[in-house]
Amino acid sequence: VQLQAFGGGLVQAGDSPTLSCRARGLIFNNYDMAWFRQAPGKEREFAAAITVSRSGSRTYYVDSVKGRFTISRVNTKDTVYLQMNRLKPEDTAVYYCAAGYADNSVYARDSYDHWGQGTQVTVSS
Repeated sequence: VQLQAFGGGLVQAGDSPTLSCRARGLIFNNYDMAWFRQAPGKEREFAAAITVSRSGSRTYYVDSVKGRFTISRVNTKDTVYLQMNRLKPEDTAVYYCAAGYADNSVYARDSYDHWGQGTQVTVSS
């Protein structure tokens, strides 16, 4: 299984980049997908998740990104996206995509079995 993230880099505060994560080696439609992030010196934290489509996809966000970030998935492309709007310097982190069977625990790292390598997002003020 491979999850490869794209779209990170150095951006300005207020910018609106989009991260993407392409999954290989798994049946993408069956997996809940998430983005976590890890800021320097901090624990990896949940950012956003989107559940499988068969029961109607649901999205979840940490409060600090709610209303600014949008997670989406295109199953035909085995890809999950994270549209990030109105970025702030405190959004600076390595962003990781993850795949798993989250059930009722979309916020928990342990719910996800497969992780990407991470992509650095640095927001300058």
